[in-house]
Amino acid sequence: MNLKKISPWLDALAILAWGILLLKYWSTGKLSILIHPNYFGLTVAGGIGLMVIGGLKIWDLLKLDRTTKQSRTSAANKSLRITEVEHVTLFPPSIGSTLMLSVALIGLITTPRTFTSQTALERGLTESLPITRLQPQEFRNTTKPEKRSLVEWVRLLNFNPEPDTYRGQKIKVQGFVIHPPNVAEQYMWIGRFIITCCAADAYPIGLPVKLPIGQSRTAFAPDSWLEIEGETIVEELQGKRKLIIQASSLQPIPEPKNPYDY
Repeated sequence: MNLKKISPWLDALAILAWGILLLKYWSTGKLSILIHPNYFGLTVAGGIGLMVIGGLKIWDLLKLDRTTKQSRTSAANKSLRITEVEHVTLFPPSIGSTLMLSVALIGLITTPRTFTSQTALERGLTESLPITRLQPQEFRNTTKPEKRSLVEWVRLLNFNPEPDTYRGQKIKVQGFVIHPPNVAEQYMWIGRFIITCCAADAYPIGLPVKLPIGQSRTAFAPDSWLEIEGETIVEELQGKRKLIIQASSLQPIPEPKNPYDY
């Protein structure tokens, strides 16, 4: 079949498929795995817009095809043959639309997944935030230590990195288990991914956890979610003095619907 005739259809179908994909992620609650909630409205509006545009393009193509079949004459065919010009291109004109349509179809039949602890290690697990994420007004809040989230603890460490400042405070945080290499079996990390705009810019933060005597991190699988209660202590770990959670309780919890923090 003539690629010039197929190409407009591929364009329309690709636009329509991407609109359906965005709305599918929103309706199934998977959009939170991919982008920050601040952009949900824009994404939904974009999905609706793409569906409208794709639908209108398909409608126009159907009308054009019907009109062409009804009004085609030999004179029109002759004129078309005279004005046709061969263009030499490296890729077929429909390659872009084919790729876009293929990606959309893959997205429709697969389910996006959250980042794993291995991704956290590869991206560089840290106890610090970029300068753009520091919010001094939050350092002055009077939230009780046991009410702080993992990200709030990390913000405090960014503001004042001296771990002795927080020694002996109660702590209760939630996150996924990370097993860093070259650390004793009595230690692991509890982490979260922070998302600023979309999953592409998500980065991991976390705090080290010291397990109760007699327990090993092998009892807690990487990527499993825990709620950890305990007390903050200060020890040297991986050659640095660090604020560490001395765990007294480790309770498995289901993975949150939205696994990211902000």
